[in-house]
Order: sequence, then C-alpha cells, then structure tokens
Amino acid sequence: MQVEHCDLLVAGSGAGGLSTAVVAAHLGLKVIVVEKDSQFGGTTAWSGGWMWVPRNPLAVAAGIVESIDAPLNYLRHELGDRCNEPLVRTFLENAPRMVTFFREQTALQFIDGNVIPDFHGNSPDAATGGRSVCAAPFDGRQLGEHIRHLKPPLRETAPWGMGIASGADIRHFFNAMRSWSSFAYVTRRVLRHWRDRLLHGCGMHLVNGNALVAALVRSALDRNVEIRLNTSLVRLVGGNQHVGGRVTGAIIHSPQGDVEIRATRGVVLACGGFPHDIARKQQLLPHAPSGREHWSAAAGSCTGEGLRAGEEVGGSVSRNQASPAALAPVSLAPRPDGSLGHYPHLLERAKPGLISVTRDGVRFTNEANSYYDFLTDLLRVCDGKPTVEAWLVCDHAFIRHWGLGAAKPAPLPLRPYLRSGYLKRGRTLAALATECGINASALTATVACYNSQAAAGVDADFHKGETPYNRIQGDAKHGGPNPCMAPITQAPFYAVRVVPGSLGTFAGLVTDNNAQVLDSSGTPIGGLYACGNDMNSIMGGHYPSGGITLGPAMTFGYLAARHAAALPPH
Repeated sequence: MQVEHCDLLVAGSGAGGLSTAVVAAHLGLKVIVVEKDSQFGGTTAWSGGWMWVPRNPLAVAAGIVESIDAPLNYLRHELGDRCNEPLVRTFLENAPRMVTFFREQTALQFIDGNVIPDFHGNSPDAATGGRSVCAAPFDGRQLGEHIRHLKPPLRETAPWGMGIASGADIRHFFNAMRSWSSFAYVTRRVLRHWRDRLLHGCGMHLVNGNALVAALVRSALDRNVEIRLNTSLVRLVGGNQHVGGRVTGAIIHSPQGDVEIRATRGVVLACGGFPHDIARKQQLLPHAPSGREHWSAAAGSCTGEGLRAGEEVGGSVSRNQASPAALAPVSLAPRPDGSLGHYPHLLERAKPGLISVTRDGVRFTNEANSYYDFLTDLLRVCDGKPTVEAWLVCDHAFIRHWGLGAAKPAPLPLRPYLRSGYLKRGRTLAALATECGINASALTATVACYNSQAAAGVDADFHKGETPYNRIQGDAKHGGPNPCMAPITQAPFYAVRVVPGSLGTFAGLVTDNNAQVLDSSGTPIGGLYACGNDMNSIMGGHYPSGGITLGPAMTFGYLAARHAAALPPH
C-alpha cells in the first residue's frame, strides 16, 4: 500500500474540518483534508452560515458588552444537568478569539447578528441580540477553478441555485411584488445571478453557508492545504494498544485505490455526524424504529464513518443527550429525477397567517417557536401514534406573499407543486382537510378560533408572538397587533405535510476541552480529535439559540489545531 506523510489529516470539509485545517496550516503544519463527496462543504454549505458566538468582537464594537457570566447562566438554565460547565466555559472564552483570528488572518469575514435574539426569551440572561455572527457574502470568483467543486445551496431553498441571505436580502424577495424598490433589488440580484451562470456556470455572489465554506477553502488554499475530493476515511491507524495508544494516521480510499496517510500530529474527525446512518438512527432516535422514519436535511454524505472510526480505536459516542439530533420539521419535495428533497421549515412558520395541525385538525404548538421546539412538541403529541406528521395550513394571500415550504411566493408558479402532490389545495377548509386526510370539522373549528385570536393579537392557546425570537421571525409591518398572527380567510387554502427531520446530529464522540477524543476511562486518545457534528454537542442535545452547531464547530476546530501544533489554548 502506498504511504504518504503529513502533519495533520482532516476527514471532512465542513466548517469544523476546514476551520481546523486553516488554523493548523497557519501555524505551520502540513495539512491534508479528505472529503468523501465530489464537492466540498458538507452540510455547512447548505446552512444559513450563522454562528452563536457570545461576546464576539462585532457586538463589542457596536457597544453590546456583557460578561461571560450572562451567556454562561443562560446555558446553565437551558441545559440543566447536561451542562458540562468546563467545556461550555472553554467555548465561551475561545469563540470570540476564533472570530478575531479569522477576521484578521484569513479571507473569512463576518456580518453581525446584533438584533438576533436567543430562542428562549423568557429564560434568565437570554439576549435580544449580540450573540451571533454570520459569514459575510463572498465573491466566488476568488476561488477560481475550485468554484466548480463547491457544493451549491440546497435546491429547494435556492431558486435557480441562487442563495438568498437572511435579513434585508430575503425581505426584498418577499416584498418584490409589493414594493418597487424591492422589485428593482430582486431584478438586479436575479440578472446578476444569471449573468454569472452564463459566464462561470454558477452564481458568484455567495451567501450563508456557501460563503462560509468558500472563504474557508480560499484561506486553506492560500496556506497550501491539500483538499482531496472523492476520498473517504476507511479506518484509523493506531489507537487502543497500538503505538502507546496513539492514532498515527488513517487508511483512506480514493478512485486510485487505498492509501495510508501517516500524520505526525494526528487525525481530525469532522465527517458530519450520523444523519444518514440508518443503523445509528435506529439505535438513538425513538421515533425512527427502523432508522428510516427520520428525514434529515443534512448532506447525504454524512453517514457516520467518523463516529465508527473513533469507536474502533476506543472512543465512545454519547447517549446522554436531550435529543441525539438537531430536530427540525421537514417536508418531502419531489424532484424531477424522482428523488425527494428534504426541505427544512425554518422561516415561514412564524409569519402571520399560518397554523400547524395534526391529522386530528387541532393545533399543538406555537408555530413561531424554533424548529427544534416545534418538532419536539410534534413528537410529544404523536407519541404512540403510528405516524408522526403535521400539516402547515395557510390561505392564498399568505402563500403568494411568503410561499410555503418549497413552493415559492409570487410570481413563481404553484402548479408544479400542486401537480406533484407536495402542495395540497382546497376551495374551502373542509375541502382542504379532505385532500390531506385531516378531520374537516375540527380544522374548520380550529381556524375559526385562531382567526378570532389573530384579530385580537393574542394567542391564548400557545402564546405565539410573545418572545423576541417569535417577533423578529414574524412581520411587524403586516398591520395587525401581533407580528406572528393574521386571520386565515382568503380562499383557496393550502397545506404542506411535515415529518420528523433534523439539520444534523448532536450525539458524537466524547472529547475534552481541546477536542481530543476520550476513551472509556476519560483519557485522551493521543493524536485523535473530533469537531463539528462528530464531536458530542456541548449543548447536551438542547437548542438554545441559532448557530449553536457552527459556533462550537469553528471554535473547537480552532482549539484542536492549536493543540495539534503544541500551542496552549490561550
């Protein structure tokens, strides 16, 4: 077998793996990144690109200054007895340093999230902003020929492959048929995108997770990091009783065959967790007894090989999580090739004029709460039932303004989604209920009750619109007293079915403060690191705010690289 050498081998090219590679190469290490997919970026490339980083330098520059005790106390309350305080404190201390490093030393720049609240505004020390950053838009031309290897945005969320950023960008798209300035903005964006497609084969104005990956790849290439695509991790070399228990490299498989890469400073597992590993889903997700009743929106290449490799050399995957997965409702959108896209419902649920009901025709949750909370409530009310599902219900005015799942707002047509059966429509609520298999009389009564509450602006049943997170996700300009509520009155009526899914997984390899994988006795396995979703989430399977996956992924990638380079954390 051919043998190659490097200092640090990284398996996976999402935010966790690439951040490790960039920092390690900046510190002088020779780094090889292997990615099993034909494109780099993993699930990160499909994400919103947001990172939860309390006390970040952009917030501080804007005058939002808080001590570490505030976010720490928020997490203590949110995580309860699953709060690993030493690990959480390590994250809170080093996340701002990570942002500073990338701002000052790399192509990755950030925009602030100074008005983005934590998910649970009623919890002690929840913030109304200042704890988030996102990758700034990135010019794809900076990648040169490598742009063709960047995983494009998820097709169901990106019309014509064009990424749309949160905030002002997406507000213009929602208002394109209601405002001349928004119409002009959208026209410019669309024309630029199609021009880029004609000249370069894809859009060059990169946003969200696409911008994050592209900037990290540019930074890695600038430091001579070698990124190998179509190259998968087969197994680790060393570990357990071999070479003093130290991992010394890995066997990888590429189209040219198997190669042993010997890595003097170690191996980093950043393969994206187990969202498409049938066997592990069957073990860890109670609502997926066959492993197939869970439809993750994570990249299909994330099939758990990093976790299996870590276990084979003595690491362990935690089972002490409130949820093993980053739960989110998804809808199954038929594609032209016969496959199903897994559309994550992150945005429209909080907009005024939508409710969610079970097959019984009754509401079960505050639709404006986080995707994690929404699906947690759905799993609770469907516990013991043969099928876990809900329906998002709206009227014609809503769907033409906001869209519904993969069905986009006006002027884009609804017909393809109606024809495929993804989108259901009825001239009356009773007719819609019949189309969906929902209890018709219950749905009619539920909407009547909701409409009366919407007129008053008070959700007496589930308190929609009462927290800062609810309100910022709604629409303060719609004219009603509650930014998340409006009557559902304008026929025809529409619905989309949602089922259990996730944005990724939380249960991962147990690590220490340097992202070193621990064995069953709690001892670090020399030369073995895990980050991203291969590392057990420091949030204990809870979801206290947006960006709690990418923030720790980038931070512990930063710390793993420093440790591999024999530098102290700080």
